Amino acid sequence: MFIYTLCLFSLVLYFIDMPGENQSSRQNFFDWSHIIFYIIFPFIFYLNLGLLFPRLFLEKKYTVYFIVMVVLFTAEIYVRPFDRLMAGSRGGQREMRPPPGRDTSNGETQLPPPRDMIPGQFEKGTPNIDIMSIVLFLVTWSLSSGIAIFRQWRTTEQRALRAEADKAKAELSFLRAQVNPHFLFNTLNNIYSMAVTKNEATAESIMKLSNIMRYVTDEGKENFVDLDDEIDCLRDYIDLQRIRLGNKTQVIFVVKGDTTGKKVVPLLFMTFVENAFKYGTSNHQDSSIDINLFIDGNKLSFTCKNRLFEKNEFTDRTGIGIQNARQRLATLYPGTYTLDISQEEDFFTVKLELSMLS
Repeated sequence: MFIYTLCLFSLVLYFIDMPGENQSSRQNFFDWSHIIFYIIFPFIFYLNLGLLFPRLFLEKKYTVYFIVMVVLFTAEIYVRPFDRLMAGSRGGQREMRPPPGRDTSNGETQLPPPRDMIPGQFEKGTPNIDIMSIVLFLVTWSLSSGIAIFRQWRTTEQRALRAEADKAKAELSFLRAQVNPHFLFNTLNNIYSMAVTKNEATAESIMKLSNIMRYVTDEGKENFVDLDDEIDCLRDYIDLQRIRLGNKTQVIFVVKGDTTGKKVVPLLFMTFVENAFKYGTSNHQDSSIDINLFIDGNKLSFTCKNRLFEKNEFTDRTGIGIQNARQRLATLYPGTYTLDISQEEDFFTVKLELSMLS
């Protein structure tokens, strides 16, 4: 855009300065004064844009950058591209016709005016400063520097966004690596206890664990999975716990609402359900665990309530899993979820509400 504007500006000046010129006179457009003018400013523009400003100024090599720009500025003043352009145009014009007011009817040859009197030139001995070329140099430098700064800012922003995305991805991978082994370790311990006691439901438990492991390995690596698949995984896990605990623990798992086509973070609810079975059951007392999942459109409400039997151990050890769940929620549901964890007397309650994808 800058180069097109420069060329258009020069063309306008050229043709305004030469009214009534014939085609042969316009051939001066291709002389050296025009060629120099159309080369020097684009050269300075792209040199500063692509090399000098990003490689020197932005790299804090201010002294070298200043020296190079002074050299370019001095060379531009010495060459006087705009003054040469105007002088070449007017010189060609005066060579093609006599000066105004001179009578050439007697056949005498009229010489062009002395070179020192050509417009754009000053009398001999007077300093010749091409003001317009200086202005164009400053405009060229300002525009190229501004564009270079904008490019640098845009590149920095893009790098920051990529770094943030990579960081979030790495954090999710780390959190999943923490969740999955912990979950599988606890489940294997449950099946081991059943095998030691020769429980008839051991084979069924192994099959359910196989389903859970398949879900963890295939779907657990995704950021979002089908809500129906997540519910099936929860059912298998709860069934495993029911088999292990027997009649001492009453487990209520209720799902209400349309789950079709809904998406949710994998193994998110598993953290809270695991804690409920880990700290809400007892070998000596009866216990109950209530797990409810309600879906209303894209709104999901999850509650899990259980009695606490191991308060000290719970206070010391349960924080890691819940902290991981909070971090995953903050990363994948920014500003669209609420998580309320409360402990009243001997009961521990988790309430989670979020907006799901569909």
